[in-house]
Parts: sequence; C-alpha cells; structure tokens
Amino acid sequence: MNIIIVGAGGVGYSLADSLNSEGHEITIIDPNSARLESALEKLDVQGLSGNGVSHEILEEAGIQNADLLIAVTDQDEVNMLCCLMAKKLSDCQTIARVRNPVYYREINLIKDELGLSMAINPELATAGEIFNLIQIPNAMMVETFAKGRVNLIEIVIPQGSPADDLKVMDFPAKVSRGTLICILERGDTREVEIPRGDTVLRAGDRIYIITPPQEMTTLFKKLGFPVKPSRDVMVVGGGRTGYYLAQLLLAAGNRVKIIEKDRSVCEELSGDLPGAEIINGDAVDRQLLLEEGIAGEDVFVPLTDMDEENILLSLYARKISSVRPITKVSTSGFTEVTEELPIGSIINPKEITAYNILRYVRAMSNSSDSSNIESLYYLSNRRVEALEFHIRAQSAVTDIPLSELRPRMIPNSLICCIYRDGKVLIPRGNDRIRRGDTVVVVTKAQKLSSINDILR
Repeated sequence: MNIIIVGAGGVGYSLADSLNSEGHEITIIDPNSARLESALEKLDVQGLSGNGVSHEILEEAGIQNADLLIAVTDQDEVNMLCCLMAKKLSDCQTIARVRNPVYYREINLIKDELGLSMAINPELATAGEIFNLIQIPNAMMVETFAKGRVNLIEIVIPQGSPADDLKVMDFPAKVSRGTLICILERGDTREVEIPRGDTVLRAGDRIYIITPPQEMTTLFKKLGFPVKPSRDVMVVGGGRTGYYLAQLLLAAGNRVKIIEKDRSVCEELSGDLPGAEIINGDAVDRQLLLEEGIAGEDVFVPLTDMDEENILLSLYARKISSVRPITKVSTSGFTEVTEELPIGSIINPKEITAYNILRYVRAMSNSSDSSNIESLYYLSNRRVEALEFHIRAQSAVTDIPLSELRPRMIPNSLICCIYRDGKVLIPRGNDRIRRGDTVVVVTKAQKLSSINDILR
C-alpha cells in the first residue's frame, strides 16, 4: 500500500520503520527538516519537508494515490486537520493520534465529522496496558484476546518451581490443564523458540502462556509464585497517562496514590479524581517516598517524562522495598539493556501506539480475505508475533483436523487457542477451525495478514 505518515518523531519513525519492512511504500512529511533528514538517513523511505495540513504538500506527497494517511504529530489539531484535508483531496483512509482527553471524549463525533478511520490515544492505550499488568501479579507482560476472555502472559520460571526440568507435554497434567506454553525464551542464551512437546523447561526461562483468566490463580500457585492481589498502587506523575490509569484503578477498587510536583496539576487531579490521594512533591526526593509509605505499596509506577528518572525511581523502589515496579520507557532500541535491569515490566507508549496502528494496516491489507486481524502483538523483542484472526468464511484452514493441518503450516508457527461460542479451546489434534471462530496464532514469521498465511 501507499502510506503517508505526517510526523517523523518517535511514533512516526517507528511506524515508518515497521511498515516499510512489511513492503509498503512510505512517504514521511515533517516541517522539521533536521528531524526528517535524520529519519531518511536510517530508513529506505521517501520524505517531504513541510506542513501536512497544506494541500500543496499533500498533493506533492501523492495523496491522490495514497491508500492511507497517518497523522502522528505532537499536536492533536494538526493531526485532525491533516486527516480532514486528506479526505477532501482523495479517497484514502485516515488515522489520527488524538491525546487531549477533551477531544477524546468526543471522539465518536469527531471521527464522523472528519471521516477518520481510526483515532488512537497513546496515553489511554498505555494506561490500559499498565492496568492489565497490575490486575495480574507476577506477569511481566499481559496481552488479551477474544475481548478479554483469553490472556497471553509472560512470566519467568522461578527457582524451585515445579516447572523447572519439566517437559512441555507434561505441563497441563502437572501444572494447569487449561493453559498452553506457546513461546519459550531461554534464560541463558535468550534464544526464542516455539516449543515442542519434548522441550524441557528450566528455571530462569521466560515463557509465554495462553490461558483463560479464571485459570491464572491456579497457574501461579502451581508455578510457585506468591498469589497476592495488587490493591495499593503508587503512581509518580499526574499527566494524562497517570490520570487515565488512576481512573481505571479506582473503578476496579484499587487504592491509588499519585505523586506530582506541579501544584496546579495536583489541584486539577484532586477535583477530577476524588477517590485518589494526591501528593504534591518530587518523587526524586527519597525521603518523600519513604514518608508516603512506598514500603507498604503493592505496585509502583513511575510515569514521568524522563526515561532515566523512571528507571532510577524503579531501581530505588526495588532496593528499599518489595514493591512491584512497572516502568515507562519511551526510548526504543535499548530493550536488551533495560530488560536486564530489575525494574519490573517495561511499558513503551510509542511502541503501543505503533502496534495499534500496525494492526489496522494489516487488517486493511486483507480486507477481502476470509479472515480479519483482530489483534496483533510483538513479543520477545519483536522476534515473535501473536495474532488474533476472526474467521469470516470457509478457507484452506477450516474444517480440517489440526493433526492434518499442522504438517502443512509454516515452520515456527503454532495455533494456540480457538474461541468459539463463548468457550476457550486449547486445541488438540482432532479439533478443527470453523467459520465464526476466533483463532490465536503465534509465529516467528513476519507479515502475516491472513489466517491462510500460516500455510506453507
């Protein structure tokens, strides 16, 4: 597809990189010539310096032949105007990044008036990811499928766990029958594989397990994790992400404490979040954290605008308490370094935004196919994809026993869940994919846009 991206910053750059690697023709528009030049030096894409709201610039970028325009500048108004101009000049689809809570509350009306195909709020999406992690203690990562009825969780096998030295084929009988290990990352080598039945698990291995929510308590107990609900949450930073996260947590019955150094922001939060405890102060002051009872909190979430500050706060929190940190790190490209630090789960808002848009683009690519992508997640430092397909029609993969289908599948791929008529099926050899099913696939292959792509 021909795609125009307005904004060469973090999200725009990440999108251009990912979409270009999937074979799309990309043109980036940005008024900052230095930032644009930096992106063009690293990516094999076209670029144009200028304002994406200008019809002359859009026409020069080829808007008449574009399939999609994605506006992800730091200004909501610019993003929405870019999309409006694009719709006036062509029949392309449009996606806008809209961050202001006032605008986002009216997003349905705005989408209709501007003809937006999709609006993405990075702070709200990030808050949702953090909320899911808080609700599931011990998980390093949580992704949901089938509208929340299936979870894909990432955990590290602890020392002394019953899973240590256990074959994958024995995991259901000895740990949890309603689960499936679908990805394994070795603790010593960091190599990633789609495990076979005779694969042996080791303490320190990072495994990705697909399971219904109701199975998780039993799963964690059997694996040797302490099972304690996360009730008390301390958040550092009262910006938009902190605000959205507090809303979600309060609605779920959590106790929330927000530390914010801007007094005017604290006053706003006190009015908007009457159920939260708002503290005016600088969390970098170690004494403040101690006085506010960080040792008694279950979860600690630093959400400042500085990655370095978030990392240092999480390191300090882990040093002085048993609190579980969830750390926001917006800089990409240092995953190997940050994953080695004891800062708990790492959340990257730019990647979350990019992945949401990538899922939509994949769905556009196969809109006439027999299946549609409902969810797309990158796992294990983007070495594995987890995709959720809705099977809309009969195809080459339907009504065939999985025992016959598996030999025809591309290597390093696994059908790990079928959701049908309100029931979650961990697939066995005699199960079949049927029209109307939701199917979850994990694969080391890239660029899958249809369920039929799993076939050789």
